[in-house]
Amino acid sequence: MNTVHITLLAFLTFLIAGCSSLGGGSVTQRSAKLATGIQQAYSIEPTKAIRVAPMIVRHADQYDIDPLLLAALIQQESHYRSDVISPAGAVGLTQVIPRYWQQNCPGNLLDESTNIRCGSYILARYNQSAGSWKKALAYYNVGPSGYEKSFWTRHKAKKYARSVKRHQKTLKDAL
Repeated sequence: MNTVHITLLAFLTFLIAGCSSLGGGSVTQRSAKLATGIQQAYSIEPTKAIRVAPMIVRHADQYDIDPLLLAALIQQESHYRSDVISPAGAVGLTQVIPRYWQQNCPGNLLDESTNIRCGSYILARYNQSAGSWKKALAYYNVGPSGYEKSFWTRHKAKKYARSVKRHQKTLKDAL
């Protein structure tokens, strides 16, 4: 690589990191900032926020998701309760339904890191097929076929997406 390419690569890396909702810096620095925001925005106990923030940042980076969006989805889905299981069988922080996702998300979904990784994978996959984060959130709530099923299901899913976006704004304002 010549000097121009190295300089351009360094600039692009800085530009991408600088445009992040958490700013630039290492995973540790961004996680600390996110943990503080989660505590303030959602009244989550410090030990929980400090424990899950690095997982959120790491998996959000892995799947090219805004960490604030992923943190907001967790707030919407489980209020940061790791051991919650819904009546529909959805499990953990991101409320993944194992019977739908076991092929793509092996492992114990009650494990926080496994669950956040799986929820990130699902959200990123939905974003690819939906073409927007807002519609991806709606898909996350009712699935793509559920979204197309009826006006009422679509309305419910859009309402869910707006709620997640409000959680995201609350978190952003707390930072």
